[in-house]
Order: sequence, then C-alpha cells, then structure tokens
Amino acid sequence: MQDLLERTQVLIEALPYIQRFRGKTFVIKYGGHAMLTDELREGFAQDIVLLAAVGINPVVVHGGGPQINHLIERLGLKSSFVRGMRVTDTDTMEAVEMVLQKINKEIVALIARQGGRAIGLSGKDGELMVARRMKLIVKGDNGRRAAVDIGLVGEVAEVNPAVIATMREGGFIPVIAPVGHGRDGATYNINADIAAGEIAGALKAEKLILLTDVAGVKDDRGELLSSLDAARAKKLIASGAIGEGMIPKVECCLDALGAGAVRAHVIDGRVRHAVLLEIFTDAGVGTEVTRRAPAPAKAVKVNSRPART
Repeated sequence: MQDLLERTQVLIEALPYIQRFRGKTFVIKYGGHAMLTDELREGFAQDIVLLAAVGINPVVVHGGGPQINHLIERLGLKSSFVRGMRVTDTDTMEAVEMVLQKINKEIVALIARQGGRAIGLSGKDGELMVARRMKLIVKGDNGRRAAVDIGLVGEVAEVNPAVIATMREGGFIPVIAPVGHGRDGATYNINADIAAGEIAGALKAEKLILLTDVAGVKDDRGELLSSLDAARAKKLIASGAIGEGMIPKVECCLDALGAGAVRAHVIDGRVRHAVLLEIFTDAGVGTEVTRRAPAPAKAVKVNSRPART
C-alpha cells in the first residue's frame, strides 16, 4: 500500500504542471548520448508521447553528432570544431544530411511504437528554416577578434511557423532535422541547439529544452546551477566558466528567450525520462534559464529551484 501511495504522490506533484502547460508548446532538442542506447531512446519517445497525451504540444528538433562522427571516420574525412560548431565542407555536408535523414525516420518510428503520431521534416520542407552562411567571430591568441570560415554551416535567417502549426492541427508531432537551404541555393548544416532555439523563439514556446551529455550548466566553482538568469549567464561566458561546448547551448537559450520563448532548460539526456523529471517535478534535474533572476520566494521546498514555473 505504501508503494501505491508513493506512486500516487508522483502524479499529484505533476498535476499543477500538467494543468499549467496544457495547450502550450515545448521545443525539445534531442541528441547526444540520449540517442545511443535502446533504454534512453525508448524513454525519450515515451516522454514525448506522454506530453502530447496530456495536451502539451511537443516539437522535436534532433541532432546526430555521434552518428555523424562515425560515418565521417568511415569515409576517411576529417572532423573539426570551432566554438562547438562542426566545420563543414561539401563532402561533410553530404554525410551530415545522410545521417540526419536516417535518424529523423528512426525517431518518427520510435514515437509511433509508443502510440504517438509523428511526422519527419527538415528545415527544407515548406521553407521551415531558411539559412544563410554563418559568420563566426572568435578571439585569437593575440586577443583580437577575427572571422573564421567554417564552411557550409548555417544560421537561421527565417522560420516559417505555419509548417509546424499545420502539423499540430493534423494531430502530428513534428520531428525536425536541422538542415536548411539558403537563398543562394546551398544546403547548410545548422547546429541542432541553435535550430531548436530559433524555432522556440518563432513559436513563442513555453519551454525550450536542450538534452545534453552533461548534468546542466555549472558555475565557476564547477557546481551545477539549478537556475540561471541572462545577466549571470553572460558573466560566466565572459569569465570562461561556461566553456566552448556549452557556449552555443547557453547562447541559444538566451536568444530564444529574447525572441519570445518563456523558459529554457539544459538537462542531462543520459538520465532516463529527464524531460518528465525536469518539467513535472518541483526540483527538476537540470538548469533552468530565465530572462531575469526570480524574486525571492517566501517559502522554498528543499532541493527545489526558486519560483519555478
């Protein structure tokens, strides 16, 4: 009986969040180690189907870094990164698109096996994401900032929310591969975190959720931050406490918030059901990123982040 009561408490804890978020849109970036085991893949698909079942509108944007790395190695191509961005020449772009198309259909099938209805898209479909060549500025060893050519890497110039709205009206969960075309006719590799952030901003999403291979964002002492406001995030980036791999993730969270998304979350995709644990529990399991620091709460539960919404 005690076990049954504890299970009931989990549902009761989730109830206010379900009520609050019903009818809202969550953009979830799926990638990294969360894709690499059957247990984690199944758990992610179950999370997405459950969100849809309780009236939340999930939009999945996926990456495929480990799988792309594997194919690039098999093809004898070289792989390098600048500020977390994959340097992409023509051959690499072909490999990226090939892998992402395969992963896209696998995710659609995973969701279907859990009872959901999903449809696979890329940024090329319906001009969902129109891209332009990214101009990446980095600081050199001499302290000066300079442009770096990283090839066919795109930034999002336009998002067409009508494509996603059409899928939602039809009862489908959109699953989006981060590849876009440019007005110049080129195909561009778009960082999945950035693509998810741009889509979340365009949709004015309630939540942007980034699944990563770390517990969340850490401060300058290496401690996990349960919440992080924009001002502190910028300071941690400037000080180097937020390193290269995390910089584009945090920046895309800030950009999404600036464009109209309400909240952003950086969570550990290696934890099964991390999405549900972050959204439907008081404590959460990752870092919640907000525009401003929350006002001090009169009473805060142990292990819960302040003013969680």
